[in-house]
Amino acid sequence: MVNYKHYTYRVTWSPDDQQYVALCAEFPSLSFLANKQDEALRGLIDLVGDVVKDMDANGETLPEPIADRKYSGKFVLRTTPERHRHLAIEAAEQGVSLNRYVSSKLG
Repeated sequence: MVNYKHYTYRVTWSPDDQQYVALCAEFPSLSFLANKQDEALRGLIDLVGDVVKDMDANGETLPEPIADRKYSGKFVLRTTPERHRHLAIEAAEQGVSLNRYVSSKLG
């Protein structure tokens, strides 16, 4: 079974609810509201744990935690030919490869 504590959790303030809302990237349909940040996080972690146990008991496929995934460091990005040319010119002017230039723009 997947370790539900490895999932990606985030707590933010909800102006609409006037409470903290905890979210889980791997379970975007789940959230938990509370008056304190730590209560929102704890509530969601417990909720996700219950959902994971239920899904596992029913033989459902569990999402792999983002933190446990392996990444190659490569991804394909599609853009317009004009934007590609513009980026290539900027990279050349900086004296670096296009890959290094775009990577620095992302970071």
